[in-house]
Amino acid sequence: MAGIVDVPKTRINCAMLSQHISKAVCFVGRVDKVHPSGKSFTVTDGEGKSATVELNDPLEEELSGVVEVIGMVSNRGAIMATTYTMLREEKGISFDLELYNEALKLIHDFPQYYPFQVTASG
Repeated sequence: MAGIVDVPKTRINCAMLSQHISKAVCFVGRVDKVHPSGKSFTVTDGEGKSATVELNDPLEEELSGVVEVIGMVSNRGAIMATTYTMLREEKGISFDLELYNEALKLIHDFPQYYPFQVTASG
């Protein structure tokens, strides 16, 4: 059976969390704060809304800036992270979360051009 990293994932923001309970998702946001235990952190999306990311194991590195989280949305609306990647900002060029959020809206407004499911067509 394929793991969550190997299956198609819908890119979402905070407003879309409740529509993706128990589904594999990809979430990009700016780290807001890390829980002292290191087992969770909050991220802010391009609309300024916050989501909680929960980890199986405590963080082993300092987490800051923009991160991409891959995981499943829990019944509580938290993202249960399987993996995360810090997106490094280079040469003073910051990641534009607002523009990314606009791209998300386009992707979801025109699903016929941006499919998230792999179909079984030959």
